[in-house]
Amino acid sequence: MRRTSRSLFRIGRRGGAGRATEVLGAPLLRSHRIAVIGLNGGAGKTTTTLALGAVLARERADRVVAVDASPDSGALGRRVRRQSGATVLDLVAALPRLRTYMDIRAFTSQTPSGLEVVAHDPDPADPRALGEREYRQVVEVLAGQYPLVLTDSGTGMPHDVLCAVLDLSDQLVVAATPGEDGMSGTDMVFDRLAALGHEDKAREAVTVVTGVRSSPGRAALDDEAVARLRQRCRAVVTVPYDPRLARGGEVDPETVRGRTRDAYRELATLVARNFPHD
Repeated sequence: MRRTSRSLFRIGRRGGAGRATEVLGAPLLRSHRIAVIGLNGGAGKTTTTLALGAVLARERADRVVAVDASPDSGALGRRVRRQSGATVLDLVAALPRLRTYMDIRAFTSQTPSGLEVVAHDPDPADPRALGEREYRQVVEVLAGQYPLVLTDSGTGMPHDVLCAVLDLSDQLVVAATPGEDGMSGTDMVFDRLAALGHEDKAREAVTVVTGVRSSPGRAALDDEAVARLRQRCRAVVTVPYDPRLARGGEVDPETVRGRTRDAYRELATLVARNFPHD
């Protein structure tokens, strides 16, 4: 179990050369909430959430948790080895009696990196739903025990839930795919953020383009497209096509190709640069 101080979250536990390790290990004075968003299914939101969470969990002494905020059945819980059959809706039902980290741990599954996941794959006959109120309650209770809280935002999320995700987030990661359709969809994401009054968070967002091939083709990404994205956000990370990720299943940056691993470490470092320092 990870140790956490209530007054000052511990700095990184792993050594290593370079500024990136120092940035990744920066101390947190309060819980930091990261929302991974995207327009369509297949944009890589769940893969990005799991990979980013895994790097942060490995590099830091902090507890890191990812919650599936899909409106229906999300993919997050299907991409990890489940230690608990509980879902985020079960966590909501138990909120009145949750007091400690161990109370919450009964509702999470932990990956080899140390990242914990709160799944959302409810029984279709279950009348309960994850609405705005429930999402806010979940984030509040998680933020009390986890220095880093990630949200995997599902496709087709109701407007009120999306607004809650954006309102409660300290930082946004925009998931995208290469190709004209992917770039057009990403433009629409930034347009919607502006329309909802989140221009500042959009400018500070990091965009992650997943599945980029080096040779020309449908999954290639040219310099012009990257430059266009950089006009709308703080940074762009390109994750190369990796057959292990393309197959789906568990996501562990330690088991993918070196260039893929480097890309996710770059993403985690960029995210860590925006951790609050006061």
